[in-house]
Amino acid sequence: MSRTMHIPTGIFDSSRYGFAQVATVSTPFGVVVHVSGQVAWDADQNVIGAGDIGRQLSKSLENLGVALASVGATLDQVGALRLYIKQSHLHEGQAISAALKAAFGGNPPCTTWIGVPGLAKDEFLIEVEPSAVFLARSS
Repeated sequence: MSRTMHIPTGIFDSSRYGFAQVATVSTPFGVVVHVSGQVAWDADQNVIGAGDIGRQLSKSLENLGVALASVGATLDQVGALRLYIKQSHLHEGQAISAALKAAFGGNPPCTTWIGVPGLAKDEFLIEVEPSAVFLARSS
């Protein structure tokens, strides 16, 4: 079993920073998909929704969808999310919940909300890290 890095079109190319946005690992039963934590950067590394945690979460989830689509997976296959929330914005639960509901509707994944002092860039208010997604081998 070996890891394969994927560079999705539509989100920033992280390989120059030494990490993959998407990595897959083949197993005898299918493929396990791992996606790096997603933030509110567009493909040109511009922050989308500066100061607006709801907009940043929406963009982060959009990026997650693009990353998953690059290997044939969807947001519906994510079982759990870890939300790393800048501590100064933990009080904005309504905006966070609204963005989650907009993305997942009535069938949301499990989530863990983790308050952190900061993220990779000061402008980031939230980062989304999905659980691994399993794509069963087709017969």
